[in-house]
Amino acid sequence: MRRLLSSPLLWTLLSSVVVLVGVTAWLLTDRATSRGDALKTGALAGGAIAALYGLWLNDRRRRTEEDRHEIERSRISDERFAKSIELLGNEADQVRIGAMHSLAGLARTRPEYRQTVLDVLCAYLRRPFEHPSFDRDRTWEPADEAAAERERLVRRTAERLIRDILPHAGTTGPTLSLNLSDARLDKLGLLGRRVGWFGADRCEVLSYLDLTDAQLSGKFLLENATIRGRFEVTRARFERKVALDGLVVEAPVDLSVATFEEAPSLEGTKFPPGSVLPAAEG
Repeated sequence: MRRLLSSPLLWTLLSSVVVLVGVTAWLLTDRATSRGDALKTGALAGGAIAALYGLWLNDRRRRTEEDRHEIERSRISDERFAKSIELLGNEADQVRIGAMHSLAGLARTRPEYRQTVLDVLCAYLRRPFEHPSFDRDRTWEPADEAAAERERLVRRTAERLIRDILPHAGTTGPTLSLNLSDARLDKLGLLGRRVGWFGADRCEVLSYLDLTDAQLSGKFLLENATIRGRFEVTRARFERKVALDGLVVEAPVDLSVATFEEAPSLEGTKFPPGSVLPAAEG
């Protein structure tokens, strides 16, 4: 009985009857209105109540169906993420590349995964990696050198996808961070991208770290790192603390072409001849 009394359908029917009787009785007080017209108008008014209930019911079903689809999408996304993580440990380089592209696709379609995917790609770049370009003192067998080169291509894919996932400079929205401390990087270009916290302490960069037109909205930490190639900061904007203590750059770097909201910390940095420091603090 209690369940029946709480039913929206019951109260809708009762409301329709009340409106039907009420409107009909009210119209009958006017002598110019016939009984037939009064009853027809009352029926239309009562039917409108039932129609509103039908619209509400359809909207409720639609929202329920959307919630069901969202739950299903989340389940599929979770399974896709877990499978991609598993494939990152595969011995075949093409499988690892495919897993990275799968993760990047997930980050594009499911924004809540973007920071997690970036963390995974950064973690991959922090894995131990040896290559003739980095480890020049070692004697390399042809097979080992070929395997190292294939791994280098996989890591270049990770570096490129990191750039693709990051939002463009000047846009609004969630701020994404990068943790590349202790990583060995080859070609990391964040041209025109917006980055939150950036940590790359003790990292080693072989070809370049390119921050041209980048917006660094969080702390930028590049301490005790080595950049064997270029360090480009043309029109880069550093909006928070910048720590470059102990940074070694083997190619000339021009820091005057960047904008620093706070004076960068440069204690113990080693730049080659031809390098230019920031023109002025702030």
